[in-house]
Amino acid sequence: MQRAAQRDDRAQQVQRAKRLRRALACAAAVPAVLITAACSSDSDDSKAKSGGESTQQSAGGSTQPSASASPTVQAAAYRKLPEACGVLSKKTLTDLVPKGSKSGKKGSSDDPSARASCSWNSLDNNGVKGSQFRWLNVSLLRFESDATRGSGDEQAHTYYAQQVKDAQSVDGAKGVKVVPLSGTGAEASAVRYDLKKKEGLFKQQTVVARVENVVVTLDYNGAGLAGEKTPDADDLSKAAQKALKEAVASVSSANGAGDAGSSSSSPSKSASDPAAKSPSSSPSKSASSSASPSKSAAGKS
Repeated sequence: MQRAAQRDDRAQQVQRAKRLRRALACAAAVPAVLITAACSSDSDDSKAKSGGESTQQSAGGSTQPSASASPTVQAAAYRKLPEACGVLSKKTLTDLVPKGSKSGKKGSSDDPSARASCSWNSLDNNGVKGSQFRWLNVSLLRFESDATRGSGDEQAHTYYAQQVKDAQSVDGAKGVKVVPLSGTGAEASAVRYDLKKKEGLFKQQTVVARVENVVVTLDYNGAGLAGEKTPDADDLSKAAQKALKEAVASVSSANGAGDAGSSSSSPSKSASDPAAKSPSSSPSKSASSSASPSKSAAGKS
């Protein structure tokens, strides 16, 4: 019995020792578990917080650039051009080219709605007294608004300024004068000079006007040949300016509008400074090579 009791005591001691070891082992394991759980919890919280912020940023769109609106320009005022050989009345043609009012020659164009021209010539033969020569050319150029190049008005202003500048720089021109004109489109200028040629002394008049997105250039020259007296430059200038107003008005009429000869539209730059550059980009390559330049007009005889 005593041994049994002793065995029981030892067994109990062994059991208590085992339980104590297990308790200690469990006690030692608890902090590790807690630490792991705590780390896991912090990590999850961090991920959740980070994910929440990312979601909010994405949802709020603060990190996403908004789509920029497509650039727009003002629509061009005029959509077509009048028939170039019909922009001047029969009376006007008779005054400017007395012997050639019916000799209108239409210029070639790959797009009549964008560029057009017509020319006339007159030779009034006075026998032994000589002859009076006149040459007239009207060209029209229309610009379409474009997001890259700018509005039609801006492009037309740039081309208008270039036409005036070109008219002043003709080789051999003498006594060049530039006069701003009022009451003709949005802006207009007259350039006049003398040009000595083997046939005689030519009095050249180049008048240019812009009406909204269309530029009208009128070249007119006269000379007394074979002993005939030289025509008066002032008379030629007045006739050219009158014809220019008529041509400008025809642009408006062709588009169903009223008389544009006295348009009050504000020019892009002052008409008194026709060579000023517009802030817009230069006109398209095809447009700038169309209308007859002043140089070619001066070279006619």
